[in-house]
Order: sequence, then structure tokens, then C-alpha cells
Amino acid sequence: MNKYKETFGVDISKDVFDVHGSEYGHSRFKNDSSGFRLFIKSLPQDSLVVMEATGYYHYRLAQFLYKNGLAISVVNPLSVKRFIQMKLAKVKTDKSDAKAICNYALSNKVPLYNALTDVQAECLQLFRLMDSYLKKRTATKNKIHGEEVLGIPSKYVYRSLKRDLKHLNKEVKGIEDRLLGLVKQDQ
Repeated sequence: MNKYKETFGVDISKDVFDVHGSEYGHSRFKNDSSGFRLFIKSLPQDSLVVMEATGYYHYRLAQFLYKNGLAISVVNPLSVKRFIQMKLAKVKTDKSDAKAICNYALSNKVPLYNALTDVQAECLQLFRLMDSYLKKRTATKNKIHGEEVLGIPSKYVYRSLKRDLKHLNKEVKGIEDRLLGLVKQDQ
């Protein structure tokens, strides 16, 4: 269904990634730059590599493969999950997931990946960090409010929470400033 000589499904985790090739079979590599290089060396010409968007883990490999000129697709994990369910697969391992991703790519038209620029990648990281700080800031505000509702909050607890809130506000402001600078730079 696709124009590639071989399709590879990749199931990636923190330390390793499992690969299943439509002709090649299964292999496993370390999720680091040495593993990435070994993986590229094992790929035949005109291959398509397909992986799920897994938050942090897929990003480095996807960027590495893209920058090395390989055809790569990053697909929605829910689509693959539904595909596996339709096939009534009962076994759930990293090896079987890599094979399922490969079969998904062989059965469906998958979009090619467009790598993020360095500025876009930094913006993405900054947005994730800001989201984390905003959640912490809300939790801290709620904690301050809860302590105030008690009537006589401990001065030490109250001051500590206020310092924490001040620090979080400063960090959020710094991130906002950096994002604005990056957007101006990219324009």
C-alpha cells in the first residue's frame, strides 16, 4: 500500500526501542544516540519508520531520523490502539506493539513527519515547563487559601507558601519573556 521497500514499526520507551520490519523481523536498540546510529545502519534503502507519539520518548529518535534524511511518520497512539483492538490481539508486549505499529502503517496511509526547528522545540519545552509551573502555582494558591480558612495559619507555613508562590510567579514570567523573545526571533 505504500511506496517503500520496507516498513518498520517502532515501540519506544525510556531505555530501549523495539523495532519490527515488514521483512526484517524484530530487533531492539538502546534509546540513545549510539542505538539510533546502529538502527540507521540496519535500515535498508527506501524504508519508512513509523512510531507512536509517546510524549517525550519518541521525540529524539524522530528528530534524529528526520535530520538523517529518513522517511518517518509519527502517528496517534489511539489510532494504533484501535487498530490492535480491531485485530483482536490479546498479547501486549513491546515486541508485539512494534509489530502492530508496522502492520498499522502497512494498512493505512500515514503522514510523513516534519521535524521541529530548534526554536519550535525550545518553545514546546517552555510550554511544557510553564504548564507544570502553572499547576504548581494553582496548588500553592489553593494551599494558602486552605491555611487561611483554618483561621490561624502557622506563620512559618504561610511565609513558606508565599515565598513558593512568589518564586513560581517569577519563573512563569521568565518563561513568558523567553517565549516572546523566541517568537520575535523566529519572525
